[in-house]
Amino acid sequence: MHFDLTDLRLYLNILDCGNITAGAARSHLSLSAASARVRAMEVSAGVAFFERGRRGVYPTPAGQALARHARALLQQAEHLQQELAEYASGAKGQVRLLCNTTALSQYLPERLADFLHAHPNLTIDVQELPSQRITHALRQGAADLGIICDAVDRQGLHSRAFCDDPLVLILPLDHPLAGAPELTFAQTLGHDYVGLNASSALAIYLEEQALHCGRRMQTRIRAEGFDGVIRMVARGAGLGIVPLAALERGPAPQALHRRELQEPWARRKLLLCARSFEQLPGYARALLEALTAPAGFSAA
Repeated sequence: MHFDLTDLRLYLNILDCGNITAGAARSHLSLSAASARVRAMEVSAGVAFFERGRRGVYPTPAGQALARHARALLQQAEHLQQELAEYASGAKGQVRLLCNTTALSQYLPERLADFLHAHPNLTIDVQELPSQRITHALRQGAADLGIICDAVDRQGLHSRAFCDDPLVLILPLDHPLAGAPELTFAQTLGHDYVGLNASSALAIYLEEQALHCGRRMQTRIRAEGFDGVIRMVARGAGLGIVPLAALERGPAPQALHRRELQEPWARRKLLLCARSFEQLPGYARALLEALTAPAGFSAA
């Protein structure tokens, strides 16, 4: 049995994307080349790694074992490359960072830009995911660092405080609920909402909270960012839920009401997490320290 690093990266990319076509594109391979590599891997091992279905491919038990070892091997190879690069020409490397919607749009742009400016040989691969998927990826070794909300299970992970991130309800001035001094999320679920893209981490998070109430959100329209949600709510399109930071860091306040939600999940905090802070490669530890440095901390 012989697999090279390209085979292992391709396999994981297919697994993450859920189909061979997207996995091949992410691996910068043609579909025919990717399919040939997968067939060769399965023939070499004498076992199938994927089950093919109508909606894509799924790992067999053998495929799950391969994924676990592939992530570990690729991580070791990356750490080896980083150590050798540090000996050759100073610190170089790529930090893999997973984060939720708010962190990506509100808290990270300036901090990551400052970090990259101070570390010209480093790059950062940032991906937005729901917090629960981030913790799973960290446990599997698929990323160096993650920023998650404190409501999810982080057993087996190291964590540090990043910032407060309360969610607030925003309402048009003439909305039927505008006169209520306090509102719960459940009380709003009979009304139309302006939401984010359905695949965004916050949209998924809010849908999960609605399901816990035994309801579904009535999303009338979706916007690409918090500014779009705020502007549409201000013009009467529906209710919205956004981070307080999106209201405070945006342009001049729009003509709308805002209410604090009473549920504990809305008064969330963001945490920086890793499988082990001590075992992070040097470049990832540098980003960790930069993001948690007191001088750069902001709870806004």
